[in-house]
Amino acid sequence: MAFRSSAPSAPMLLARILMASLFIVLGGWRVWGALNGLVLSNAALVLSVGELLLGLLMLGGWRLRWVALAAAALLVADGLLSHPFWSTRATALDGQLLHFMKNIALAGGFLLLAATAPRK
Repeated sequence: MAFRSSAPSAPMLLARILMASLFIVLGGWRVWGALNGLVLSNAALVLSVGELLLGLLMLGGWRLRWVALAAAALLVADGLLSHPFWSTRATALDGQLLHFMKNIALAGGFLLLAATAPRK
């Protein structure tokens, strides 16, 4: 595709750093908490380590297309599993819908990143 370049532009690099920060901060926060006594299920701990790893790989630009696709898949799965707005009471519907749509929108951003990442 003609819109791919070998070196990322400054806005693309900034966008990648900001998107990676989501996984680095949230995954790192939960892993740090678990190391300091926060009780997490094994699944939550594994997903948190995965988030942290994805964020660091994305930040470093390693196999960016595949990492961005994995991040998109993780966000869609998290949205479906963690924010079931369709079965939530009316009082909690707004919050669940907001978090679900945030995940879906971020997944779209990661798909865009995957589509525009340089091939190595």
